[in-house]
Amino acid sequence: MIEDIKKEAEGRMKKALEALGSNFNKIRTGRAHPSILDGIQVSYYGSDTPLSQVANVTVEDARTLSVTPWEKNLVPEIEKAIMKSDLGLNPSTAGAVIRIPMPMLTEETRKNFIKQAKGEAESARVSIRNNRRDALAEVKALVKDKEISEDDERRAADEIQKLTDKYVAEVEKALAAKEKDLMEI
Repeated sequence: MIEDIKKEAEGRMKKALEALGSNFNKIRTGRAHPSILDGIQVSYYGSDTPLSQVANVTVEDARTLSVTPWEKNLVPEIEKAIMKSDLGLNPSTAGAVIRIPMPMLTEETRKNFIKQAKGEAESARVSIRNNRRDALAEVKALVKDKEISEDDERRAADEIQKLTDKYVAEVEKALAAKEKDLMEI
């Protein structure tokens, strides 16, 4: 029973770490990366559709993304969606290909992105701690129902705390890497 609780808690902590990774991918660095456009929705036959489902996004060079829609009539829709997004990107169209140059990051922009990254990391830490709290509550319920001893409870609590510390350290490592990435010129 305790092993099941630990495995479930670890699975949820892993998911929090994966969510942090995908949130970090949406924070723009100075380099071009297709995941920057992941959150963009395009109006496709009356419904909002993720950009990746209506076009091919590739990296042309270190500072330029290239978007090739699968249908030519989507070019203006995609352009409009990119401009409406809060990414601060200005696409330029050449026939059926949309090129998106990545503007240089100013010191102020970098600091704002770092603030955003720290906020995402804090959300991940809170999520991990909430998972710890839930797991400990499940262990306490087992003690209350007299299914495990108090010694087992203490051992389980220690193991759950070690898991929590491990995943919080992973979050810190990811945040440090993202900060380093953002501060590179």
